Amino acid sequence: MSTAIVLFRRDLRLADNPALLAACAKHDRILPTYVHAPAEHAPWTPGAASRWWLHHGLQALRSQLAAQGGDLHLLAGDTLEHLRTLIRASGATEVHWNRRYEPAGIASDTALKAALREDGLAVHSHAGHLWREPWALATDAGQPYRVFTPFWRKLRAGLPDAAPLPVARAREWLRLPGSLPTTALELLPTIRWDAGLAGHWTPGEAGAHELLEIFADDAVADYAQGRDLPARHGTSRLSSHLHFGEITPAQIRRVLQDRASRTDARKRPDLEPYLRELGWREFAHHLLHHFPHTPDANFNPRFDGFRWAAADEALLERWRRGRTGIPLVDAGMRELWHTGWMHNRVRMVVASFLTKNLRQHWRHGARWFWDTLVDADLANNTLGWQWVAGCGADAAPYFRVFNPYLQAAKFDPDAAYLKRWLPELASLPAKTIHEAWRHPSALASKGYPAPMVDLGASRDAALAAWGALAD
Repeated sequence: MSTAIVLFRRDLRLADNPALLAACAKHDRILPTYVHAPAEHAPWTPGAASRWWLHHGLQALRSQLAAQGGDLHLLAGDTLEHLRTLIRASGATEVHWNRRYEPAGIASDTALKAALREDGLAVHSHAGHLWREPWALATDAGQPYRVFTPFWRKLRAGLPDAAPLPVARAREWLRLPGSLPTTALELLPTIRWDAGLAGHWTPGEAGAHELLEIFADDAVADYAQGRDLPARHGTSRLSSHLHFGEITPAQIRRVLQDRASRTDARKRPDLEPYLRELGWREFAHHLLHHFPHTPDANFNPRFDGFRWAAADEALLERWRRGRTGIPLVDAGMRELWHTGWMHNRVRMVVASFLTKNLRQHWRHGARWFWDTLVDADLANNTLGWQWVAGCGADAAPYFRVFNPYLQAAKFDPDAAYLKRWLPELASLPAKTIHEAWRHPSALASKGYPAPMVDLGASRDAALAAWGALAD
């Protein structure tokens, strides 16, 4: 009987899993394995919110395998040494995995593949994370894309129409002694601050598909407008499930297309705005692959000379805790702290406030998001922060400074989002909250802080710093 090991990482699913399906098709026995090796991700080891999601995602995958009579062999430590031990114990002749695309992951997998092949193993890596591999698209001049629209045009034209792969089923799931309980990985916080996360999310493949069905039923038809309204569930909220590989872009597209095809033509939703957002995720991975220095360095080297303000821990802490005195910024930061997620429109506003009104370096924000977002993804996080800061690929110009008051009045006119996350202001009229600078005593009487910075003056200072760079 032939045996293969399938190494799970960011692909915590049984359906549309190329590595798992290929191994099941070829071998009699499959040993599903997960090795917890956070050092392989350094310097971007997973943050606290990501670790919470990973714990529950692993539990969900173990339950799925148990339903088929198997289990996930769970280990912690050095991946190569653990695999060598498992290979000796199981007699496995092949190892399969789906590729990772972060710089540290690529380096680890390259070394792992070389070592195992030197041991005489057949090692197969598969594409199971994106529509297209990050190196698969190039401009007509053979260069990486730096602008999203032409990238999306080429990607969109070549999207495959093949159905996603079915659920993989092994002829025999191999079990070996020595597998750890999920709790042994110590992924959950010792001080239980995670009740808000548990109340908002269901990690795992089933939770991903449940959210997709809700989105297909309730929000995709109005996505172009609804995605900008933070008080509504107008987005798919699938970003964490995508990051952990509990669902794939191909599965999402197929479900939405199938649902649309069964809808009356006069009411058929336009899927393009949402598919374009999935394309933005692909663009982020394309950029990270070709410009692997960007998680810590400006994509646009002109910004290396930008006059950021000196790091101010007091300012940063008020921003992190949602105590800036700017209602939309504070609501977003409190939503993040409580749920591990933030609406994308609000993410842009809080990032603009940090990098422009406070003129703190974008890396401070990127690191905080990395630790607190359940959907923290190195490619997306890097592209998003550099886009808002003005120093990234296809970035918003630095002189585009989001006005939090105008953004709130436009996209949260009834202040429903603001009142939800700023309960101390819930009794005030929406107009008072939207014009908080006109009513400092009314907000102060509710225990809400005064603005930590004048938006107009700080905007002028940011533009002056940008002007000095431009000169």
